[in-house]
Amino acid sequence: MTLFERYLTLWVALCMAAGVLLGHLFPGLFQVIAAAEVAQVNLPVAALIWLMIIPMLIKVDFAALGQVREHWRGISVTLFINWAVKPFSMAVLGWLFIGYLFRPYLPPDQINSYLAGLILLAAAPCTAMVFVWSNLTKGEPNFTLSQVALNDTIMVFAFAPIVGLLLGLSAITIPWQTLVLSVVLYIVIPVLVGQVIRKTALASGGHATLTALLARLQPVSLAALLATLVLLFGFQGPQILKQPFVIALLSVPILIQVYFNAGLAYVLNRIAGEQHCVAGPSALIGASNFFELAVAAAISLFGLNSGAALATVVGVLIEVPVMLTVVYIVNGSKGWYERGIASTGRSTQAR
Repeated sequence: MTLFERYLTLWVALCMAAGVLLGHLFPGLFQVIAAAEVAQVNLPVAALIWLMIIPMLIKVDFAALGQVREHWRGISVTLFINWAVKPFSMAVLGWLFIGYLFRPYLPPDQINSYLAGLILLAAAPCTAMVFVWSNLTKGEPNFTLSQVALNDTIMVFAFAPIVGLLLGLSAITIPWQTLVLSVVLYIVIPVLVGQVIRKTALASGGHATLTALLARLQPVSLAALLATLVLLFGFQGPQILKQPFVIALLSVPILIQVYFNAGLAYVLNRIAGEQHCVAGPSALIGASNFFELAVAAAISLFGLNSGAALATVVGVLIEVPVMLTVVYIVNGSKGWYERGIASTGRSTQAR
């Protein structure tokens, strides 16, 4: 984990403040940027989001799908958490906290938009940062790679239906054309472009060339993320200044769902008799979100100055510190975990 990534929350907070300030000083500039749209897609933001997402997808090796059977218990647990638990648990937490408990303290016209942003945040599992989390927990690299490849494959087909279902249950109008367009723009095309770049790099110089390319692209990806946040908060500034506690309130359901899903995945792996080196990354993949995709989809579906876009950005703000606490818990509980495996006699090493 680079020094820049370790302090990502600080850079995000600074960009949020800069965005609010710039939006107040130069409202005309942000209006011009907001008007640069084609088919409800903001072109400057779309370019920044591709710069964010594509370098992450270059890391994914879809050939790793052939290794899925080696850790089928851990794979099964993570798939269950990612696709059958996390989006729905976030929807329930959103309805409880944003739709009921915190409703009096939030702008009434943005309640549904906040709920939509939380749903978008939880509907796609993380793609890039989980490699960092897995490394910090001494996770099994082949498991992490195959799990990410499988999740990305499923995401192409499952993201839109799950989002559509949960938005419909929340009585939020679903712009299906825009939702499908978001999937094509921010999942399908980046996956294809990323894989073409990956194969080209491997063909020209092997893994050394690919590693060097990723090292050059990583700062570009993070810079694009921070630039996107400046734009978002340039539009969100007036609303945030009127409601300074909005971000804190939106973080509550996100925090709960991270710890709930990580804990559930961790315990289920222990019950299944999976090794700790698989259970650790399984818990982290189960808890983390593909916030870059969530931000992109929220902007496409609801606009740059929507509550949905703001809710997804809160996920960016808390991602690193919260996931580092999960890493700490997973590493610190290794002895407890392995005592449970030993008592069941179902370690994967014995299979």
